[in-house]
Amino acid sequence: MNEIDELLVSGIEFESRDEMALFLQAVYETLEREGFLSNDSIDPGGLTKWGISKKAYPKLDIRGLTKKDAIKIYYKDYWLKCRINELPNNLKGIMFDGAVNQGISRIVKILQQTTNRKGGSLVVDGKIGRNTISQAIKYKPEPKRMRAYRVKFYCDLIARKPELEKYFYGWFKRAVEV
Repeated sequence: MNEIDELLVSGIEFESRDEMALFLQAVYETLEREGFLSNDSIDPGGLTKWGISKKAYPKLDIRGLTKKDAIKIYYKDYWLKCRINELPNNLKGIMFDGAVNQGISRIVKILQQTTNRKGGSLVVDGKIGRNTISQAIKYKPEPKRMRAYRVKFYCDLIARKPELEKYFYGWFKRAVEV
């Protein structure tokens, strides 16, 4: 951890230094993918900076959003809401990136589906709770399977909205690399 890391996460209370390191690794990877201002009329998120969209945060000054503020949003509204700190380490990066790019409900459904394919018995409802977390720990869904379901989601989305196909290669790369 360097001084820049410390400054970027100042004001965030982590359970441990390990959690902070895992969060920083995930957030840096996401910021690298999302770290520019975009206002593509086809993008469902609309005006977006650091991966934070005007659609998700209508009252936020997206153009003036700092990296530090984006990191605080990512921790509070994605990492904690998705209860990523309670999941196995090998799933944390996939869960975080999926929450940011596909939405919390969608990535939780993907976790529930992959857990069920390994023997779990979860209701696929997109809600992260004790049962989803405990079964994910018990049945150990593989990251590769989660990546496959992420790609499937993008394919299904493009089948419904063909104009989004221009994003497919980037989405595919992102899903398989995380």
